[in-house]
Amino acid sequence: MSTYAILQINITNKENYKKYLNQVTKIVTKHQGEYIVRGGKSEVVLGKWDYQRTVVVKFPSYDSAFKWYNSEEYAPIKKIREDNSEGNCIIIEGI
Repeated sequence: MSTYAILQINITNKENYKKYLNQVTKIVTKHQGEYIVRGGKSEVVLGKWDYQRTVVVKFPSYDSAFKWYNSEEYAPIKKIREDNSEGNCIIIEGI
């Protein structure tokens, strides 16, 4: 069953965050991830959405999503994201 990593992000240091963007795609791809949403134009139509950036990554399985998120090669890249942004992340099974 497909699984999605959904991230809500506010970038706090754009210059350093670029280091994350330059490195993350190859690791996502290695773990069979596919970007469905990566930023882009958006408008809140109901409730609050307190984040500037939304990212959705599709993985072939729940296990593959967690292998990516907890992988040794992603750990230092994830730290760059965490040090230069604030946000939420959920990994959820889908259709």
